[in-house]
Amino acid sequence: MTDGVFQSALASFVIFSPERQANALSAALAFAVVLLPYSVIGPFVGTILDRVSRQRAIAYSNLIRAVTLTVVSLLIFEGKTGVELTIFVLVAFGINRLILAGLSAGIPLMIESKSLITANALAVTGGSVFVVLGGGIGLGLRRLLDGLTSADHADGFIILAGAVGYLLAAFFAATLKKREIGPLDHEIKNASFSQGLIEMREGVKFLRQNMDTARGIAAVAVNRGGITALTLIALLLERNTFHDPADNEAGLAGLSFVLSIAACGFVVGAVIAPYGVRKVGRHRWMRFAMAASTLGPLFIVFTRTPLTLACAAFVTALFGQSLKVTNDALVQSKIDDIYRGRVFSVYDVVVNGAIVSGAVIAALLLPNSGDAFLVPLIVAVLYLTAGARLLRGRVFFAPPIK
Repeated sequence: MTDGVFQSALASFVIFSPERQANALSAALAFAVVLLPYSVIGPFVGTILDRVSRQRAIAYSNLIRAVTLTVVSLLIFEGKTGVELTIFVLVAFGINRLILAGLSAGIPLMIESKSLITANALAVTGGSVFVVLGGGIGLGLRRLLDGLTSADHADGFIILAGAVGYLLAAFFAATLKKREIGPLDHEIKNASFSQGLIEMREGVKFLRQNMDTARGIAAVAVNRGGITALTLIALLLERNTFHDPADNEAGLAGLSFVLSIAACGFVVGAVIAPYGVRKVGRHRWMRFAMAASTLGPLFIVFTRTPLTLACAAFVTALFGQSLKVTNDALVQSKIDDIYRGRVFSVYDVVVNGAIVSGAVIAALLLPNSGDAFLVPLIVAVLYLTAGARLLRGRVFFAPPIK
């Protein structure tokens, strides 16, 4: 939830302020600033999570985020948009990678194997929903503060509230036992952290030996890259087409509504995933979810209105999330805990690289209005191709039990 509060205030300050004209490339740069730290520190996340207490890593990371958000709030309070703000935002989002990867790697130690899909559905989808809820809270606080102080000061106060939220998260993480979410004592290696890149190679090697897992990760990467391109379209449409660009509150509210619709899709997709897997199996369900994701962007190929945008957001989020939670369980079920942190680091780097690439490619093809058919058409074709090629039954299937 605190992530949503932070991101809503940051979006308000950087993108939706009337004095800062939003265009496709600047919006894509914002995505890159948020996500590139994940890929940069990715090679070292697995090394950390396979050697030190994941509970300690999560608790201290939340403390560091609280400090960085305090600094960010002070910079925004003063209206600074330069290098110093970018650096602290990079640190804040980079640290978040350690938190999310630590939670993903720790889930199998707390949940029985047969319940992994349900657990991932609750964890991943619950996180997404609470981020959107936090965004709504941030928007509400923004409206309350608008009449009392300037826009920059309001955003600064909201981010300071987010810092308090991270302090609470650190407190809750501290209630876990030191080794409760791993790594177990006999699985801790003594090698130095400088071997991060080498261990990334070990993670890639492990995936080569489990090609269905590698194909699942690739499919999720394609899906998430497409979702980012569609998110960029939504941002530009709400910012520059559906509303007066000078009315930042209307644009931000419109985007928040679309993201709320997407959150509903996330919930439905996560809820139906365990049922679908029980009926047809993980591999067939993932193949269906990838192909069905094609329907989402088609809603805005022919016409782009608030209604078609909302439909695209719901359908794409529904099948994309169903694909993601099922693949997370597939990856977790194939990996011993001694390798889990490293493989999830590879997973994160690949997916986040696809997200940044999706944002940049879409920005190069989109007009500033966001009102164009080409990008959603390309996303639909990529989804259909990934479902037909990456996840085709001849190469993506559950091997028979011997």
